[in-house]
Amino acid sequence: MRKLVYLVLIISFFSCICEKKNSNHSTVQKNTQILLDEYINGSNILVIAHRGDWRNACENSILAIENAIEMGVDMVEIDLKKTLDNQLILMHDFSLDRTTTGSGLVRDYTLSEIKGLYLKDGAGHKTEFKVPTLKEALIVAKGKVLVNLDQSYEYFEEVLPILKQTGTMNQIIMKGYNLPIDEVKGKLGIYYDSIQYMPIIKLGAKNYEDRVKEVKENHHNGVEFTFVSDTISTVNEFFELREKGTRVWVNALWPNHNAGHHDDLAYLEDPDLAYGWLISKGVNMIQSDRPALLLEYLRENGLHD
Repeated sequence: MRKLVYLVLIISFFSCICEKKNSNHSTVQKNTQILLDEYINGSNILVIAHRGDWRNACENSILAIENAIEMGVDMVEIDLKKTLDNQLILMHDFSLDRTTTGSGLVRDYTLSEIKGLYLKDGAGHKTEFKVPTLKEALIVAKGKVLVNLDQSYEYFEEVLPILKQTGTMNQIIMKGYNLPIDEVKGKLGIYYDSIQYMPIIKLGAKNYEDRVKEVKENHHNGVEFTFVSDTISTVNEFFELREKGTRVWVNALWPNHNAGHHDDLAYLEDPDLAYGWLISKGVNMIQSDRPALLLEYLRENGLHD
């Protein structure tokens, strides 16, 4: 009888494990739609990890993406470059020198040659990590986090088949810098509505007023602003865009993106001076080099789940 009881307990234990695994798998599959719904309709201040969690992993690496997902960011930003044999890899610079053990331009090397290199960490030291392809990165991100493909607009024709192959079309945000909306629609064609396109507007730049006017007249789910001065009138119009259902994205990375309300100010002095100020202006998407600090601040203030 005792053996039977033990057998039942063992079976129950493993059944619970299986149920938990299945439950977790189901949750992961729903995450993308939940995040997309939050992006379009939600109230959270969204957190974007710039080049992944690069302070604790090589920038634009698989581990940087995994770390960002684990900490609970809403989106990871990654950069794209094209190799000599027309393969898309994760790389911010045109050159290999800063972030890998190689040297020279990315476009002068094949994917196979670049795969023979190693990534460097933030201090410039060689690691055991390799340069990932876009496909490899999207497989890791699939169903778990939204993805901003930066520096990818010009590669759209090459990006599109990979999005289809990996089934990640609904996770992607692509951007264009100070581009007329008609030009963007011509470039993206029928896929304009299939991905989330976000204009980037540098306040104070040539013709920026025209781009702001277009955003107000043509609905976008989100728009990125960068500004060196907080006296530019558009900064005080962010809530107007919010009322139209448009999210406002600002980078907290460096002072020239946000009139001095940046990550290091948050870290060294007070998050209210940086993140708090941005939020007070109507910003509800913040790209950060310190995503863990930003998430902690938002959660403490009831601004992120």
